[in-house]
Amino acid sequence: MKKVLVLFAHPKFEKSRANTILVNYIKDKEGVTFHDLYEQYPDFHIDVLFEKKLLEEHDVIIWHHPLYWYSCPPLLKQWIDMVLEFNWAYGPNGKALTSKICLNAITTGGSKELYCSQGSNSYTITEFLRPFEQTANLCLMIYHKPFTVMGTYKLTDEELKNYGENYSTLIDKLQSMETVLTP
Repeated sequence: MKKVLVLFAHPKFEKSRANTILVNYIKDKEGVTFHDLYEQYPDFHIDVLFEKKLLEEHDVIIWHHPLYWYSCPPLLKQWIDMVLEFNWAYGPNGKALTSKICLNAITTGGSKELYCSQGSNSYTITEFLRPFEQTANLCLMIYHKPFTVMGTYKLTDEELKNYGENYSTLIDKLQSMETVLTP
C-alpha cells in the first residue's frame, strides 16, 4: 500500500465547514499522514529537514488547501519555496521526488460556472493550478488532476458528505495503485 502525505494548509480551518468534513474522512486512514502546516508552523518557521524526511517516506503527496486569490495560502507557498530545494527536489542532482504521485485537493467558494472562460474568473481551476503542475513536473513527480470541491458556501451537509466519501475513495485508489500511471 502506498503511503500518502496530505500537506494541509488552511489559515482559517476552524471556520471551514467543507474542509472539516473532507479532513474528517481522511485524517485517520491507514497509510495516510495528515500534516497541518498552520498547526505545525504558526510562526512560519518551517523545519526543512523534517519536511524532506516526510516527503521521502511517502509515495503520494497531496497539497490540500482552499483556493486563495487563485493560488494557495501563503504558508503552503513558503513550504514549496523552502522545502523543494535545488539539487534535492529538482536540478541536475535533484531526484528525491522522482515518480511520486502529486495532486491538489482544493475547495473554492465560487462555483464551477465561475471558473471557466465565460465565468467571472475567466479561467478554469486547471489553468489556475498550472504552477503546481509545473512544480510537480520539475520535481519529476507524476501530477494527477485535482480533487475539487467548488461552491462550498451553497453545498448541503449531504453533498459535503458525498465529497468526503469521494476524497476517501480517491485516496484508497491512489494507495492501491500497483504501477505508476500518468494521468
